Amino acid sequence: MIEVQVTARHSEAPDICSYELTRVDGQPLPAFTAGAHIDVHLPGGLIRQYSLCNHPEERHRYVIGVLHDPASRGGSRSLHEQIQTGARLLISEPRNLFPLATQARRSLLFAGGIGITPILCMAEHLAQAGATFELHYCARSRERAAFIERLRLAPYADRVFLHFDEEPETRLDTARLLAAPADDVHLYVCGPGGFMQHVLDTAKAQGWQDTQLHREYFAAAPVDTGADGAFSVKLASSGEVFEIPADRSVVQVLESHGIEIPISCEQGVCGTCLTRVLEGVPEHRDLFLTEAEQAGNDQFTPCCSRSRTPLLVLDL
Repeated sequence: MIEVQVTARHSEAPDICSYELTRVDGQPLPAFTAGAHIDVHLPGGLIRQYSLCNHPEERHRYVIGVLHDPASRGGSRSLHEQIQTGARLLISEPRNLFPLATQARRSLLFAGGIGITPILCMAEHLAQAGATFELHYCARSRERAAFIERLRLAPYADRVFLHFDEEPETRLDTARLLAAPADDVHLYVCGPGGFMQHVLDTAKAQGWQDTQLHREYFAAAPVDTGADGAFSVKLASSGEVFEIPADRSVVQVLESHGIEIPISCEQGVCGTCLTRVLEGVPEHRDLFLTEAEQAGNDQFTPCCSRSRTPLLVLDL
């Protein structure tokens, strides 16, 4: 863990604040790459992931942008209501589950709402590298678009295209933008689930391959758990078997027996709890694994996923 201090807090748009974090001990922060995020430890024991949105060559600070989500499970509410300039926090070293493809000839960046945060960092890197890219940023209105002044003043401003629901003339024509897929063109998308699904579905309909499509979800969509049933998990190391009732997750049951699996988002978004499956077929409910990885059925996210077979044997 790294102890940091909030050295600046700015309102970027209604309900969106940015936080500048610097090390308390004055040392440089660990290097990171475009698309990376950090775990932020918050009051009450919460751990939440936030994308780094400053230039990836900066070592003196990290900058995160946080939406005060009305449906917050406590993380964004805690930051907005309790964390002011001068506050100290513990964070993890950066991890990157949303990296840029180094072999891409051209990159298309799509951001919806607060999804602009990792996309900003990508644009900074690509611009400095002299790479070919476009950034398409969608928001409800100019007033609710975060970091819009930073984008306007950026050296790559001519490659930024703004799309607002309240300005029909700026409508995002996704089908036109994705009409000519090529093996060396890669697409990156981050934002609300519906927006991301629209972009990804349009790309696939236009012939894009899954290996060219990169996404990062901030939250999982609600899942209907009404038909959930019980199943069992077996630990390969000890042979112990535990029943997982319909109303509890694998992580919760194992934790109650003193077996801890690292968790963070608890929604199958971050991949922190990813666990190898040796036998059985998981029912995947995560947004972390690709469709191909899920089809392999050799790993799953025990924070939210369940089982299609009566027993899962886990590499624990």
